[in-house]
Amino acid sequence: MFDAAFEALPEKPRAISKELYRERQKRLLSQFDVGDLVIISSLPEATRSNDVHYPYRSSSDMLYMCGWTDPEATLMFYHEDGQWISHIFVQPKDTLMEIWEGRRHGVEGALKDWAVDKADSSEEVLSHLDRILESSVRVHVRTGINPDIDALVMTAVKKRDRKRQHFGSGPISVEDPSRRIAEMRLRKSDEEIQQMRYAAEVSSKAHELAMAASKDGIHEFQIQSIIEGFFVYGGTSGWAYPSIVGCGENATILHYTVNNSPCQSDEIILIDAGAEYEGYAADITRSWPIGGVFSDAQKEIYEVVLDAQEKAIDVCRVGNPYNMPHEVACRALAEGLIRLGVISQSVEEALDMESGELRRWYMHNTGHWLGLDVHDVGTYKPDGSPRLLEAGMVLTVEPGLYFGAWRPDVDCPERYANIGIRIEDDVLVTDGDPDVLTGSCPKTIDDIERIVGSL
Repeated sequence: MFDAAFEALPEKPRAISKELYRERQKRLLSQFDVGDLVIISSLPEATRSNDVHYPYRSSSDMLYMCGWTDPEATLMFYHEDGQWISHIFVQPKDTLMEIWEGRRHGVEGALKDWAVDKADSSEEVLSHLDRILESSVRVHVRTGINPDIDALVMTAVKKRDRKRQHFGSGPISVEDPSRRIAEMRLRKSDEEIQQMRYAAEVSSKAHELAMAASKDGIHEFQIQSIIEGFFVYGGTSGWAYPSIVGCGENATILHYTVNNSPCQSDEIILIDAGAEYEGYAADITRSWPIGGVFSDAQKEIYEVVLDAQEKAIDVCRVGNPYNMPHEVACRALAEGLIRLGVISQSVEEALDMESGELRRWYMHNTGHWLGLDVHDVGTYKPDGSPRLLEAGMVLTVEPGLYFGAWRPDVDCPERYANIGIRIEDDVLVTDGDPDVLTGSCPKTIDDIERIVGSL
């Protein structure tokens, strides 16, 4: 069932170039001084049970600065002989371990194929670090990732030996470089956008396949398997976050991930699922009737949400504050629910954060940054005011309405009981109109009713 969808995918983009990694490193290091040491550690492997590990994914900052994906890696930047040096420490070649776990790039491979000046074994990282710390003034490291590195750095900062007294050697402070890297990651390059566009296309096809396979009696986990199966079939590394596949009242639970209930033809299913490609995430939500035709009540709520989403997407433009899509979506949702008689307040009253009725049915923000993390880095209010959108930023737009009849805190309208609708797309801010990276994923009522159950 995957072949036709796979053939319709665009060609895979080229991997991020060494030149771009070098350019990123140069931009980062331009923010530091001689005597600064910058350390980026990969995340440790996590044990699932006994000797079985969870699937490994390196830290996003490591991926961003050099693209290294294997565990036990440390990347350092320091000044030597009048220039910045990029020095990576990686797992060494080990035939026995490679027989069991797969081939390693090793030190030689790292130096040959990655954007670094030096490479050594991860077994030597602490001895090299001890030496480098002696000539460092400030250390920039995100603590809490590699406890051995943290301990060595803190020991060096606290050390009060004769050498420091005589020569003033050794670091005097520790800072976190994450915010500087986050500012860089917030604005995507053309090469990054190509990776994200591919992840978006695979994710869009996966949702369309799930629509086509929907039928009375199918289980949530069966639909989940179609979506996540195509993520892998399409050449991505799999899901970017645990898939939400909720039918009926489960569609009104925002982060529902149990995914084990059967679906009935008169229910709406809400699926929030996205693939990850070369570390970059897609994030799509679609909602549709399992039976293939919206009831009048379902259609009424769907049209309100779709109208809100389209209006919110349209204001994802350079110079607008990042929270404008949320404000626009909220106003459209409030107006729609007033027309339907769900909200008895005025629009302004409904939008009030304390007493407004909209919060009963819409309780989350309309979007977030997207990139190497599905909830990507980047401060939303860097100076206390909402950040203005710039070309190259990517954000989600995902308004929704959730009428959970199971909730004891609200009096759910019987007509809309257990209808949960969310529609989410990934939007690139450009110098012109918003570019919807997930635009090929069907979302109009006519398209959905044409596709659902067509397999």
